[in-house]
Amino acid sequence: MSQPKPDTRKVTTHRLQEMKQSGQKIAALTAYDATMAELLDEAGVDLLLVGDSVAMVMQGLDTTVTVSMETMLYHATLVRRGVQRALVVGDLPFMSYQVNPDEALRNAGRMVKEAGVEAVKLEGGGGVAKTLRRIVDVGIPVMGHLGLTPQSIHKFGTYQVRARDPEEAETLRKDAERLEKAGAFAIVLEKVPHALAAQVARERDVPIIGIGAGPECDGQILVSHDMLGLYTRFKPRFVRRYGNIAAHMSEAFGRYVEDVRGGSFPSIKESYE
Repeated sequence: MSQPKPDTRKVTTHRLQEMKQSGQKIAALTAYDATMAELLDEAGVDLLLVGDSVAMVMQGLDTTVTVSMETMLYHATLVRRGVQRALVVGDLPFMSYQVNPDEALRNAGRMVKEAGVEAVKLEGGGGVAKTLRRIVDVGIPVMGHLGLTPQSIHKFGTYQVRARDPEEAETLRKDAERLEKAGAFAIVLEKVPHALAAQVARERDVPIIGIGAGPECDGQILVSHDMLGLYTRFKPRFVRRYGNIAAHMSEAFGRYVEDVRGGSFPSIKESYE
């Protein structure tokens, strides 16, 4: 029995809509460089987010708040070079879109024009709907982000689950509606109760991408360094580790040090005449 051929069509915002309508789950992961992006793309990942999580997993910072627009442009440029099929989305960092819609549009435009991404992502509910619409109106697709929004960590004061309270849950549902009406092509729901996420996914026509939001979302996203076991400072409950890359790397580095110090590397075969 022959195996079905992999779907090699370029992923677009329209394709993601088709996937939701057909019930095909969307697989998304983060990427920060060309090498990783190429591997993720070849594996069939549908959406690559150049996340502001780069601040934590690549820069060693404690939050995403301090990452700059220039840093995001740099990493988005690298990721775009490694991708053929996946949709590449660039995170707009903290204070790159909150000041006013015109500044948000300029920064979104830089992401598309300078880095080559195909869409941008911003955090927030009804308060950013006007900004989101401003960006969409010039032809730049925008992904929303509700629930736990890491750029607001100093406001929340904790990374605990959001929207367990009925009032906050109702606000989240209304915010999802506002973002969709403003033109968002998809919405990330982070760290919210799975029943609420399932309800939002049923109510909204755009794809709902979960991270710590249960199995009934239209797709899932994780930080690649988390699911690979490469970032080990902490492991959220919602992360499933598909590898233990940090341990393998540590072992390889240690063997290299031993071989160099013991004189077994390089060998004559690994040298030139």
